[in-house]
Amino acid sequence: MTDEAGGRDTPHRRDDASTEESPGDGSTDDDRTDSDTPADAPDRGAGDTPSHDDQSDVPPGVAQSRRRSTRPRPEPGSRARDPEVGFITRFRTARSGPLLYIRETLYSAMAVLAVGLLLFAISGVWPPMVAVESGSMEPEMHRGDLVFVTEPHRFSPDYAVNDTGIVTVEVGTDRGYRSFGGNGSVVIYDPPDRAGSPIIHRAHFYVEEGENWYDRANPQYMSADDCAALSNCPAPTDGFITKGDANTRYDQASGIAGPVRTEWIRGTARLRIPYLGYVRLQLAGIFAA
Repeated sequence: MTDEAGGRDTPHRRDDASTEESPGDGSTDDDRTDSDTPADAPDRGAGDTPSHDDQSDVPPGVAQSRRRSTRPRPEPGSRARDPEVGFITRFRTARSGPLLYIRETLYSAMAVLAVGLLLFAISGVWPPMVAVESGSMEPEMHRGDLVFVTEPHRFSPDYAVNDTGIVTVEVGTDRGYRSFGGNGSVVIYDPPDRAGSPIIHRAHFYVEEGENWYDRANPQYMSADDCAALSNCPAPTDGFITKGDANTRYDQASGIAGPVRTEWIRGTARLRIPYLGYVRLQLAGIFAA
């Protein structure tokens, strides 16, 4: 009985061994490794779908990012060229072309206007700045300087002449009021009968209509022996006697203007900016030509 049982057990063990040691015809490709693949196996074509083994060494996130990187990226500023984007967006984001030029020009004009309005609010006159066109006020003002101007009553002391806001050389000498290196106010005035730009000179003293102002004047600034030989004497109207610091005679003695009436005065000079007025002078010359 023992031999028969052993005879029955032996074939059973051989079947298990043969199954473990020799692959049968029903073995699958999943049991094979890359080393089992024949060296002369044909390569897959470009259109074949890659198997899982081809991307087994690439993490899923990296493979996905590679697929995304193949998409075309928009160039900088392309929103301004996209016809589907609104005009305002294209205008704001343009980095080249006519829209950029128009935008920058508009922004510059708005900045200049904003500065001009601010200066107007401070000065009370328009334009709030004038360019010096001659050397009659040297050395304190030179041709090409830009001068900030205010309405005469602004920032003026209480002792200004006849509530005009103008401090003359006579009063400034007594009170110690100085501007632009000398006593008294420097005014910008524009006689109605004069052709050309306004005049920027210093106010020396004030006269009344019919006044003989010869004795009040400085003899160095006139070439006359008496009032009869002096232009605008006696004074035809009320007004200021003025002179450029670099000039040798009063404006009224040389015939540049009569006594400067209050309504002729456009403002009082407050601040000088060197050379910046050349831009205005050049533009004025271009427009005049």
